[in-house]
Amino acid sequence: MLALDELEAGWQALPRQPRSSGVVRLLCVRKGDGVHETPDAVEITAAHGVHGDRWAERAPGTDPEGYSAITLMSAAAIELLAAERLPLHAAGDNIVVDFDLSVEVLPAGTRLVIGDSVLRVSEEPHTGCSRFRDRFGLEALKWVSTPSGRARRLRGVNCSVVRAGMVCVGDEIRALEG
Repeated sequence: MLALDELEAGWQALPRQPRSSGVVRLLCVRKGDGVHETPDAVEITAAHGVHGDRWAERAPGTDPEGYSAITLMSAAAIELLAAERLPLHAAGDNIVVDFDLSVEVLPAGTRLVIGDSVLRVSEEPHTGCSRFRDRFGLEALKWVSTPSGRARRLRGVNCSVVRAGMVCVGDEIRALEG
């Protein structure tokens, strides 16, 4: 596991993430108990987020607005955190992308087209949890939680579902104008 300063130096050395459009690198359906399936396509629904994902099993009222129905994370951030010792789905985010997820590029309320679906970037921040810390280490959790880490959304972004649809590995992701 890398130290906080090594993570930051590694991030700074990476090429700039695509800002106008990107690509879906991986899809993850969380089954519970750390089990992740990585299908080539998933169905996104307003009621359940990613069909078959454990998010839909949350207690009623836990997320009444669906602000965290879908989570996205940067493939570059995961690859840096995993340091070639963990798979790309280790973070447990539903959609792993080659795309700039920063607050600057995608302020809350931004609508994203991914495959046939449209998602809305949530005001609710995506933060690290004990599972994230256990997989990537305390230094990684500290790094994604710094003010610059939060602004870059290194831990990812929560989204709600605006329009249901199918999403496939290789699909384009882009923000809708206006």
